[in-house]
Amino acid sequence: MQNTLSQPKPGESYLLWLIKIVSGVLIFAVLIIHFLVNHLLAPNGLLSHAEVVAYYRNYPIVPVMEGFFLVFVIAHSLIGSRSIILDLRPSPAVLKILDYLFIALGLFATGYGIWLLFAVINFGL
Repeated sequence: MQNTLSQPKPGESYLLWLIKIVSGVLIFAVLIIHFLVNHLLAPNGLLSHAEVVAYYRNYPIVPVMEGFFLVFVIAHSLIGSRSIILDLRPSPAVLKILDYLFIALGLFATGYGIWLLFAVINFGL
């Protein structure tokens, strides 16, 4: 009988595999909370930009939740992209370069997303 549970691919560490699995579950959980709070419980079902800014300023847990959502999505997508590239069986040198590129892209995207979150909160952009 074949094991149907998810397992790391060759070239993927258990830590990356675990982060990918956990971040997928966390994305789902935060997405459900996001839809409930921002779309089902909102007065008109959809908040305007001004209402979002006021909402972020009045309830500090919301931007924190959105920040975690951002980090989970970036981590999950980049690790998933790396997993797809592993299917192509790149050489160790190419994989090392791609790892550094994914780390740089993840840091840039996270930094930009957090900066944008603070810009919305502080300046209403």
